[in-house]
Amino acid sequence: MNKRSINTGSSLIKLLMQTVLVCLFLCSGIFAQPVSLKKTYKNGDIAIVNRSFTAEIFISEIDAKVVKIAAKDLAADIERITGKLPVVSTKTKTSNSAILIGTLGSSPLIESLIRKGSVDVSRIRGKRESFIIATIANPLPGVRNGLVIIGSDRCGTAFGIYELSQRIGVSPWYWWADVNPEIKKNLFISKGTFVSKEPSVKYRGIFLNDEDWGLQPWAAKTFEPETGDIGPKTYAKIFELLLRLKANTLWPAMHEVTRPFNSITASRQVADDYGIVMGSSHAEPMLRNNVGEWKGNKDDYNFVTNPQGVTDYWDKRVKENGAFENIYTIGMRGIHDSPILGTKSQAERIPLLEQIFSVQRGLLAKYVRPDVENIPQIFCPYKEVLTDYRAGLKVPDDVTIVFPDDNFGYIRQFPSIEEQKRKGGFGVYYHISYLGRPLSYLWLNSTPPSLIWQEMSKAYENGMRQFWIVNVGDIKPAEIGMEFFLSMAYDTDRWTLQTQYDYLREWTNREFGSEHSVEIAEILDQYYRLGFQRKPEQLQWHLPTEPQRTSDLTNTEKLNRLDEYAALRKRADALYMKMPSEKKDALYELVVYPVRSAALANERYFAAEIAKDYGQKWPTTGIEWAKRSINADAVIAEETRYFNESLAGGKWRHMMSHEMNPGQWTSMRSTPPKISLSDFSTADANAETFRPLAVLKTRYGTRGSKNVFSEWNGGVSIEAEHFQKSTAAGKFAWQVIKGLGKTGDSVSVQPAKAATFTADSPTLEYQVEIETSGQFAINFLLIPTQPLVSGNGLRFAFSIDGGEPQQIVVDKGLEVSSRKWAQNILDQTTIGIASIALTKGRHVLRIHAVDTGVVLDKIVLASGQLPLSYFGPPETNFERVKRK
Repeated sequence: MNKRSINTGSSLIKLLMQTVLVCLFLCSGIFAQPVSLKKTYKNGDIAIVNRSFTAEIFISEIDAKVVKIAAKDLAADIERITGKLPVVSTKTKTSNSAILIGTLGSSPLIESLIRKGSVDVSRIRGKRESFIIATIANPLPGVRNGLVIIGSDRCGTAFGIYELSQRIGVSPWYWWADVNPEIKKNLFISKGTFVSKEPSVKYRGIFLNDEDWGLQPWAAKTFEPETGDIGPKTYAKIFELLLRLKANTLWPAMHEVTRPFNSITASRQVADDYGIVMGSSHAEPMLRNNVGEWKGNKDDYNFVTNPQGVTDYWDKRVKENGAFENIYTIGMRGIHDSPILGTKSQAERIPLLEQIFSVQRGLLAKYVRPDVENIPQIFCPYKEVLTDYRAGLKVPDDVTIVFPDDNFGYIRQFPSIEEQKRKGGFGVYYHISYLGRPLSYLWLNSTPPSLIWQEMSKAYENGMRQFWIVNVGDIKPAEIGMEFFLSMAYDTDRWTLQTQYDYLREWTNREFGSEHSVEIAEILDQYYRLGFQRKPEQLQWHLPTEPQRTSDLTNTEKLNRLDEYAALRKRADALYMKMPSEKKDALYELVVYPVRSAALANERYFAAEIAKDYGQKWPTTGIEWAKRSINADAVIAEETRYFNESLAGGKWRHMMSHEMNPGQWTSMRSTPPKISLSDFSTADANAETFRPLAVLKTRYGTRGSKNVFSEWNGGVSIEAEHFQKSTAAGKFAWQVIKGLGKTGDSVSVQPAKAATFTADSPTLEYQVEIETSGQFAINFLLIPTQPLVSGNGLRFAFSIDGGEPQQIVVDKGLEVSSRKWAQNILDQTTIGIASIALTKGRHVLRIHAVDTGVVLDKIVLASGQLPLSYFGPPETNFERVKRK
């Protein structure tokens, strides 16, 4: 294959080609003249509300329950915007305009329009969860203009209805995040047609991992006290949110604190009413909730010693729920996400699991349908079960294998080309909230959308397209990450390497309007960047089982970090002050509380560390910093109190908690620093107060043909995205992933399809100028992804001045749960190191791809024994760019 350089010219050609393709796509009629909200009316448009007129909404009596629910929600949404509530009726009548809603095969109203030739449904017939929104003239006798919403199935119709709600200005988060729509007197919809695509991923949803302090106490004490738990009223609100986000699947809450989903009969009926496919977590086969439903001795949940008892337990649930739409988890683990009982080795475990598959599928054939191969089923090889799969565990070919991430956002396994031929396909179980070791993260959502994109686009590219589910904890405050994950699952093509970074801008524009969207998006971008460096819940550097120690940050790095958070908080506060009152609650929930809390969490930790460090020599300074730490802790509590008691009139009482309860989950949680003013001696009243010097700021080069990264005081620091040239190999090339990185962006080979390169590989080129000849350690800082090419570790190579490439292998055979892995994911970094001799002068450093899947964040050259600090070079060394 011929190599080609990625440059401005080729980028322009690529842009022109994309433009041509878009034009061709639009002209094909798929999205020709898409319906949209208008300010003024012209002939052929639809007036939903116009002065004293309000269009009626017509549905068929025999259509699905979810269609009727969504139609009423549409009417309520129109009232939210205009103050006028449309009538929803199953009987048509004379009207200037009307909204006609129905499902193919289930709506006589829609079938009559199809027979008349009023609407063409050929593009959605036979497809999954697809819909048409179109304007038509004279749809019914006495109705001059009609807006039709037609679904290929019940879920498709609901998606179409909620799509219209969003287009007229109602956010999917209108209720869950109090996003109030802009008030309008009139609602006009432009003449046109919109035809949706089929969803990219078949089953898409969330896992409510209720951890005893958010969703459950809020539901039990505030929203649904009549049930005293997460019950049908709460689930109805969750199901509505899922449909507004075009999702269709739920793993319900499963901890002991919450009543099992199926213990309340009304809950499963509500799921069916909303058309939601119910499943159960990776550890809970056959729709069972083990911690709440296994009433016998826990040791008897053992298929070796009690096969009949366990089988009867599963039998009862499948019999009860077989008539509903479910996706069944098969396999077995212990009662509460623990290893299976009854076996002593993998050699015993694998045949036992295969036997369990057979028994479970027999129950499905008995109660659901005889052709078990056509019943949706998943198997999730979580934790130690993944080693069983890798060791040869045979999963029935029609079952979807759902690979997990490592609980911290990095997918552990990808199917090979041969595996991708399986009938059941593959899926992903992903986390943006987690209770577990080494340190939990449940309070603030700080997983960058760019990381979600990097991992999930990689999954889709490698054939994991059947089932995506994300652990969102208590939903709040995971709104942004949850929606981006589900948006990717619904339409993966929409979010490309080039467009993923636009997500925050598009999202904030929808939620808060164009006037403030850029500012809010920038605030959120910086919030995610700082949180990616170290999550607010993981600021301690020792693990819970280890002796306490201070962080690895230098004092300068701590001061830099606190300054950056203070500046971010100042921006968020200023925005909050000028935000219209009707938008303040939403801004607080989605932006201000997370930003303030993250800033305060860092102040609490690092001010305490600085206090202890400075206080040994300058007690007065130590006391000042100790006061900052203590005050930050008090303000966190006050912000959380406001969230629970005052925000939105007390709507979210008991939802937010910034700490676990005392003594709870101590082996997997971070604990705030303990500091007291009494720790500091003030006996010397004349002790000098130390004032930190001006904070040294790191400077970064910009990409350009003349960039040269120069040694300064023994070190060279290069942000990976600042390459001088990227050279492709066939369709593969190193590309920048904007938004993903600890101090800048990162680079990775795209497309992220599993591949190994030999003679011809994609390369990056950097120019480095050395001032003093000597031996250098070259440190390659990588995002700690799991290998895309199984078994190889993270492999790449580098060369100097056209010399022989030297291969680097990082984390080969690294065990998830090992201390090295724990350090990687807490630091969001893993490092490959080599030693090279460099002479004085300019050198060309090339990075050669060996396997796809490597994400390079930064390169640091350090002479002699120069230490590598948290963000790259030591605090007295920084990146310097000379323009020649």
